[in-house]
Amino acid sequence: MSNRLFKLGIHPINWVGEDVREHGDDTTFETIVDDIAALGLTGTEMGRKFPKDPAVLKRELESRGIQLVSQWKSVLFSDPAYRKQELEDYRRHAEFLAGFGSKVISTAEVGGSLHFDPRRTPNERVVLRLDDAGWESLAEGLNQAGEIAASYGMKLTYHHHGGTVVEQPAEIDRLMAMTDPSLVLLLYDTGHAYYGGSDPLELLRKHYDRIAYIHLKDIRHEILEQARLDGCDFVSCIRRGVFTVPGDGCIDFAPIIGELMERGYNGWAMLEGEQDPALHPAKAYAQRAIEYLDRLEGQLKPQV
Repeated sequence: MSNRLFKLGIHPINWVGEDVREHGDDTTFETIVDDIAALGLTGTEMGRKFPKDPAVLKRELESRGIQLVSQWKSVLFSDPAYRKQELEDYRRHAEFLAGFGSKVISTAEVGGSLHFDPRRTPNERVVLRLDDAGWESLAEGLNQAGEIAASYGMKLTYHHHGGTVVEQPAEIDRLMAMTDPSLVLLLYDTGHAYYGGSDPLELLRKHYDRIAYIHLKDIRHEILEQARLDGCDFVSCIRRGVFTVPGDGCIDFAPIIGELMERGYNGWAMLEGEQDPALHPAKAYAQRAIEYLDRLEGQLKPQV
């Protein structure tokens, strides 16, 4: 029996890729949620194989005792021309999640990204970092979206993310400094922290007061190093197997889990692997990750 305070869930991206569509593409929704229930986990995010009809999805999740915790929401706030439409889309997104009792909205700016920005063309090769005007527009848009989330009893949690303009340590710091701490919280992701050049433990400690949601993901350092030498973009890194579940990569989760336990973090933390399930079966890897975290917690805070 775990003594953790935080709620452990799992992202369906372990079974079906979101950015690499061929990963697990033949996996069904039923397989995903049946596996989640069999693992004894009670929280997940929305995945692309999930039913779009809220009534059907609610029935299927409730029958397995699974909470819909969040769903990724891309935004393009760095370009003021998109603001009005983006905020309207954000309100619809918040309304959908609120119907499931979700409390956090995973939110990420896609402006400048190679893979997510609708204005980019296939022949481009680098992420376009924001200028000062872009940063100002992004911060304003996020604060307004945060107000929308709050009106539904939810929190906007910003997902710093590989291959985007809020990826590197200085970019995360700037976003936190420029946004309203009551409206824009942080989705702390261990794997994306490492990928973007942060020390995951240092990032956790620096911005803990803004963290309202967590993704627990590991990194295969040697694969990442070679991918960087080869000039790989973010999606190519996923295809090479850069990411994996906690305990299977190079990140030392002991101090991270210790920090969360010491500070009493009691929100959701999602297991993520984001790798090819044909090579790394989702359920088996998840079970190993759960056992790894349980061992860490037992060592850090023995049962009394």
